[in-house]
Amino acid sequence: MGKINLIIIKNKTIHSKAIKNIRAFTTCMLLLLVMFSCHNESHHTDQENFDLSLLTQSSELQLSGEYEAFVKLNKEYLKKAAKIKYKEGKGLCYLNMAGVNVSAGNYEKARVFFNKAEKDLINSENAYHKAVFYDDYSLYYSHLEINDKAIECNKKAFYYLKQAKKTELTQKLLPRLYVNKGIYYAWKGWFGTSLKCFTKANVLENSAYTNCMVAQYYLFTHKPDSAGIYIARADEKMINQKTTDVESLWVYYTMGYYYNEIDNSQQAEIALKKALEINIKTRRTYSSHIKEVYKALAELYKKKNDGGKAYFYLKKYMEEEGRFDAERFAVMNKATEDFISEMKQESDWHKNDLPLFIALSITVLTVSGVYVRKIINRLQKKKNTLKEQTDTLKNHVRTKQRNEVIELAKKNDSSFLLKFKEFYPEFIKSLLEINPDLENSELAFCAMLKLRFSSKEIADYTFVQHKSVQQKKYRIRKRLNIPGETDIYDFFENLEE
Repeated sequence: MGKINLIIIKNKTIHSKAIKNIRAFTTCMLLLLVMFSCHNESHHTDQENFDLSLLTQSSELQLSGEYEAFVKLNKEYLKKAAKIKYKEGKGLCYLNMAGVNVSAGNYEKARVFFNKAEKDLINSENAYHKAVFYDDYSLYYSHLEINDKAIECNKKAFYYLKQAKKTELTQKLLPRLYVNKGIYYAWKGWFGTSLKCFTKANVLENSAYTNCMVAQYYLFTHKPDSAGIYIARADEKMINQKTTDVESLWVYYTMGYYYNEIDNSQQAEIALKKALEINIKTRRTYSSHIKEVYKALAELYKKKNDGGKAYFYLKKYMEEEGRFDAERFAVMNKATEDFISEMKQESDWHKNDLPLFIALSITVLTVSGVYVRKIINRLQKKKNTLKEQTDTLKNHVRTKQRNEVIELAKKNDSSFLLKFKEFYPEFIKSLLEINPDLENSELAFCAMLKLRFSSKEIADYTFVQHKSVQQKKYRIRKRLNIPGETDIYDFFENLEE
């Protein structure tokens, strides 16, 4: 009986020790789990802080046109990301560089950075990373004027943003996704959807920029009264809030566009000139905006009948548009070459797939050829339109200058001959080649005949008798060896100008 009790006591002791061991083990495991969980949470917090700091600072520097500081910042964060082994952080740095190159119209460089960013972001567990990647990619395609791809990327950005955890960054991105969606659908002519997107963005953000986008929509659809409401709100936001340089540029451009539409040329000129001033600061990060300012100024001065300035700004617009078109072509050609190169590598690895490679290459070349030809036709049409506008402005300038010369002749102004020489330099040169001894009074008389003034008009404007004019015509014939059967007006008309 004593032995049995001893065994029972011993078993109880062993059992008690086992329970203590289990409890100790469980406690250790729980502590390890808590520590691991805290480490993970801390790690995620560090990554979120990295994203917020990088993207906020990058955006501020880009929108202020501080290109060197922007590049320096992203280089620093690229090193930080490598140090903490945060590949998505590296991807965001590459994405920032891609975005700034898109906005500056450097599409080839942008494509290189997009390829780098895609490797680090496309498989990220953070849905926000994917959303911001596809948003920037949609802007890239919209700049290349490939709207269907832009819309496709925009949809993906919305899809991933819905899955992302709500943060300060996601709240900033959502209204911009709506703005971009509104732009893409406006280009496709889906104006109802476009307005809904702009309005939604403005409800979410209510900034100078989003108010401008609603105003832009109403100006685009020829509703200046509605546009004026949002222009006023944008102006108020710009004054009361700290807006970035690029945002201010866009506000002033939209104001200039609006004032031009309602024929307030003075206010339009002031606003557009302010936009030009801001462009000096932002041209390296957002030069894509300035061509629209040049175009608006050309239209403004055309309305004001100032052909010289209208022609100058139209030419500047054409130069910028030409630069962007060249970049677009370069990107499309590179994309086609890369695709064919990749297919060739595949065919080298799989010799049996050579017929497939040839077939696909022919398909790609055919499709890209049709697409490029379509774009070439569109660009040629645009070029022809711009040429017509340029020719019209040139003619307008010449007509205005000619009218000024005619007015000086009518007033018998002493500066008439000088202005005439500026307008018809070759004409005076040709006269002097026929007879170098012609006097200024004779050159002035020939100039009036070139302008097709009748004898009566010349007599009235120079305060001489009609008979004296006829005598001067006779002497000029002699001095220039004009045959008697040749009409004197036709002679001067056909003389080299």
